[in-house]
Amino acid sequence: MMQMSRWKIIAVIAAVIFSFLFALPNVLPASVREDLPGFIPKKVLNLGLDLQGGSYLLLEVETDALQKERVENLGEDVVRVLQEEGIQKGEITLEADGVIVPITNQAQVAQAFNVLNRQLPTPTRSGTLDMNITRMSDQRIRLRFTDTALREIASGAVDQSIEIIRRRVDELGTREPSINREGSNRIVVQAAGESDPEKLKEIIGQTAKLTFQMVNTNQDEFALAMSGEIPPGSELLPNVDGGGMTLVRRRVEVSGEMLTRAQQGSNPETGEIVVEFSLNGAGAQRFGAVTSANIGKPFAIILDGKVISAPVINSAITGGSGYISGNFDVRGANELAILLRAGALPAPLTVEEQRTVGAELGADAVEAGQISIVIAFVSVLVFMVLSYGLLFGGISVIALLVNGLMIVAAMSMTQATLTLPGIAGLILTLAVAVDANVLIYERMRDEMRSGRTPLAAADAGFGRAMVTIFDANITTLGAALIMFGLGAGPVKGFAWTLLIGVFTSVFTAVLITQVLLALWFRTRRPKTLPIV
Repeated sequence: MMQMSRWKIIAVIAAVIFSFLFALPNVLPASVREDLPGFIPKKVLNLGLDLQGGSYLLLEVETDALQKERVENLGEDVVRVLQEEGIQKGEITLEADGVIVPITNQAQVAQAFNVLNRQLPTPTRSGTLDMNITRMSDQRIRLRFTDTALREIASGAVDQSIEIIRRRVDELGTREPSINREGSNRIVVQAAGESDPEKLKEIIGQTAKLTFQMVNTNQDEFALAMSGEIPPGSELLPNVDGGGMTLVRRRVEVSGEMLTRAQQGSNPETGEIVVEFSLNGAGAQRFGAVTSANIGKPFAIILDGKVISAPVINSAITGGSGYISGNFDVRGANELAILLRAGALPAPLTVEEQRTVGAELGADAVEAGQISIVIAFVSVLVFMVLSYGLLFGGISVIALLVNGLMIVAAMSMTQATLTLPGIAGLILTLAVAVDANVLIYERMRDEMRSGRTPLAAADAGFGRAMVTIFDANITTLGAALIMFGLGAGPVKGFAWTLLIGVFTSVFTAVLITQVLLALWFRTRRPKTLPIV
């Protein structure tokens, strides 16, 4: 164990050099970091919300609204399928988890049941079909989503919402936002450095569901809709500027999912602020077909259930690009472009809680954390020197310094976010790191007292203490993995620091200590150990 192998020396030197390079940017001003050579890393530690200040939002995904929308879409799919097959039906009844459709012609009930069974159910992720279709006793057919399908819809909506929120926050320029799931349908957003939670809510909370639908120009049907009787296949939507209502066809001709580009621009003819957009291949083809078939008719542009504008189609638009106008200012057009680029939320979000952490509070936390680390380090230094002398205690302290350097380097390299609980994990790691040295040194003392030579005692100290060291650290590793996997927010920050610390502590407390002691043995060839 005390042989100074070449691979051990290379591993120690490489670890120290790489740790120094990755940790170095954290102590350099931003201007200096930018001028560093390309081979030197430039990433620094990300400070969390509690250290840097920023905004905290607890959001709830309204999965009930999504389920209602899926049921409504199912009703429209049933109407479409039955119409294509020429099957006569009555008025469809919407339920919480499905629909009931009456078939007016008894001779067509079996045909309708077979057609719906063949075309509508789709497999879920677990391999089962997403709905059950049953015949009722009075010429009615019931279609109901299964519990598995509803759970997958809700879970998928939360996962999709997290990714869309992340893209939207990234568009704001907020660095390394922390966005995590909490429970079954809640999302925690921590945007360090973003001091305006209202702005964050405005960007995050909008569903940003963009659709292009034809306007229903039948004045009689519009009058019926205004009186409360909505014609089948149509819906009455408010105009975004508050100027009345517009009756549009329920069928979505082109949707926001087909967008490939959205940015703020201006109309070259009028100078009006607009949002320019481009569609993918399928969207461009569909847009061209719809505009070709409806020249002279108004085409409504709808965002989150409100009509932004309803321009008349003057000619076919086949290029797959266009613009959205709606009395925007530059800020409003840019924010809409951000929302459209990030994509539409699958379900509305409700803000359950919001907090703002001031930069002053974050600075106080950083200062308190620094003081705590210094106190912990000095305490360990004094204990080790008093217990094991200047040489052995000093070697432990050197290993401890390298350990801290490696933790900072690893967190900088992985772009982990350092939080106040993370600092607590760092302090705990530093305090526990010397535990391995204590085990090794105490074993050396026992071996010397039993009459062994210094080299044999040192060799036995490392060899026989390793089992206990690995056992203790594996236990800590397991606890850290459980906290990281099941915890959220502050718990994850603590667990991540602890995880890194387990590996760096074993490396430094064992390998670096061993190399330094082996070097001392080779140069001094001692007759006794100064710790006995």
